[in-house]
Amino acid sequence: MNVSEAVVTRRSVRAFTDQPVDRTVLQRVLDKAQRSPSGGNTQPWHAAMLTGEPMQRLFSDVAEVLPQGREAHSPEYDIYPKGLDGAYEQRRRSVGEALYSALEIPRENKMARMMWFAENFRAFGAPVMMLIHTPKYMGPPQWSDIGMWLQTIMLLLREEGLDSCAQEAWAMYSKQIRKVVEIPEDHIFFCGMAIGYRKEVPVNAFDVPRAGLDEAVRWEGFDAA
Repeated sequence: MNVSEAVVTRRSVRAFTDQPVDRTVLQRVLDKAQRSPSGGNTQPWHAAMLTGEPMQRLFSDVAEVLPQGREAHSPEYDIYPKGLDGAYEQRRRSVGEALYSALEIPRENKMARMMWFAENFRAFGAPVMMLIHTPKYMGPPQWSDIGMWLQTIMLLLREEGLDSCAQEAWAMYSKQIRKVVEIPEDHIFFCGMAIGYRKEVPVNAFDVPRAGLDEAVRWEGFDAA
């Protein structure tokens, strides 16, 4: 698989088979991803890889507090900026509605939507979870470095025939994560990532449109196309 194929076929997968993922494959992916760029070569990323009993223990701990709703949430940062609006908010809402349409869950069926949302905290059935953290004093440039590292990992996973779903939703349950995974007190928890083999189901096939290039890029000093 070339890079272009990996980019085009990568998507946030929300239904995985129970096929185990070989540690040697993950090791190979993570070793290569260490070549990801970072400002000043700081390499500010840290992660724990979970499977089996530790992962199930985390799922159980979160399941206990899910009924508490927002009262149990403990994010260490704003997952979305306050005041998100315009095209950015529209894109966020649109992809959510496309997801529920693929699942055939109408807006008025609040219970079914809540039950589906809870699948986030079972990693959508994936056999491996990655939990990402970084020192609290790291700033936006270092967080962007972590993003480049995660994208590199996701593309390398595609090369291996694997899929992933980066899950900022896990930030809501940082307390439960810290009980299961040893994250230094001076680190901030960022996100989880589900890793495994995708199921061929509608929720993994609905269209996720991207903004046109003219909405994101301005050309100056170039000849007209």
